[in-house]
Amino acid sequence: MIRQMTQIAITAALYATLTLALAPISYGNIQFRLSEVLTLLAYYNPVFIPGITLGTLIANLFSPLGTVDVIFGTLATFLSVVMISRTRNFYLATLWPTLINGVIIGWELNLVFGLPLWLSMAQVAAGEFVVVSVIGTLIFKKTLKNQDWFKLD
Repeated sequence: MIRQMTQIAITAALYATLTLALAPISYGNIQFRLSEVLTLLAYYNPVFIPGITLGTLIANLFSPLGTVDVIFGTLATFLSVVMISRTRNFYLATLWPTLINGVIIGWELNLVFGLPLWLSMAQVAAGEFVVVSVIGTLIFKKTLKNQDWFKLD
């Protein structure tokens, strides 16, 4: 139990720190939130879901979208990691953040800033695809081949 709580805290801190350190590219309609690569941890072990969700909540406290991003941005990440953890095919699993964040964050940008809905959805989805499906796949499939790294037992 303590080990899992520690893992959750470390994951949350890593997600939030990476997002905030790269804030200029982490927020907005054209975003490359590199911390989103961590969502793929949920594919290997669902114990990462609370840490990624908490890290998103913390990072979104500093979002230019305000409270709406704290609520709906965090919800988007939570839904993404849950779906990633339930998808058996790794490559299909990488698409959940693209779809879910594209729709929800695109809607937020339209609601808060009045940006064009479909364009905002497409821009967020494109950023998520590059970060999670391209960069995330390269990282997880090429450099982290040892799945023991993801086990907390």
